[in-house]
Amino acid sequence: MDALSMTIVLGMLVMLIVVVAFVLTVKSGQYDDLDGPAHRILMDDDDPRIPGNSDTSVPPASHIKNHKK
Repeated sequence: MDALSMTIVLGMLVMLIVVVAFVLTVKSGQYDDLDGPAHRILMDDDDPRIPGNSDTSVPPASHIKNHKK
C-alpha cells in the first residue's frame, strides 16, 4: 500500500508541474499567433526587396561572364 500512495503523490506532483508550465506558457503569449509561422514558411527569404536581405556579396547576374566553348 505504501508504493501505491507514493505513486499517486508523485503522479499528482508531475501533473501539478505540467499544469503550472502550461499556465506560464499561456500567460507569456506563446500561443497568441498560431497562423504566423504557417504563413511565414511561404515567404521568400531571399527576396532583396525584404528589408535586411540586401546581400552585396553576390554579384548581379549581368556581371557574370558567359564562357562558351
